[in-house]
Amino acid sequence: MDDRSVTLRRMTPAEYQAATEIREAETVRQLAERMPEELARAHTRQGTARFLPDGLDTAGHHLVVAEDGAGRTVGTAWIGPDPRAGAGVSTSAWLYHLRVLPEFRRQGYGAAVLAAAERLAVRLGSTDLALNVFGGNEAAIALYRRGGYGVTAMYLNKSLRE
Repeated sequence: MDDRSVTLRRMTPAEYQAATEIREAETVRQLAERMPEELARAHTRQGTARFLPDGLDTAGHHLVVAEDGAGRTVGTAWIGPDPRAGAGVSTSAWLYHLRVLPEFRRQGYGAAVLAAAERLAVRLGSTDLALNVFGGNEAAIALYRRGGYGVTAMYLNKSLRE
């Protein structure tokens, strides 16, 4: 796998809209494996409204595009305050979402976007970066493990629907 590097820049409003639609569709697809699709859709939209009440301009949240050395968009990321901290002061940041565009996957860009997100979190004053990942997302789990992330909590689920 090639070593890659990327730079991050703030999303434009159009990029934010497209990234939100993609992120929400991916989340609905994952959640619909465990709950009815309409409930998954409602849950996902509520999450966006809760965490990004002002969209791209939500204070403390950084919605960024990752560009390679040629200026091509290779992915996106969303970094913000750790939602587990509540209203208290925390030096932990949260990686809400990381996405590499399909045509750039399996080329080292996931690790590059993750490293750039970590650097951004440090510049923002964070001492650590946490995230959630769906248990079935083996590619993401492998990326985070290679990046030095470890399991801090694990929730298990069994569908009882026939």
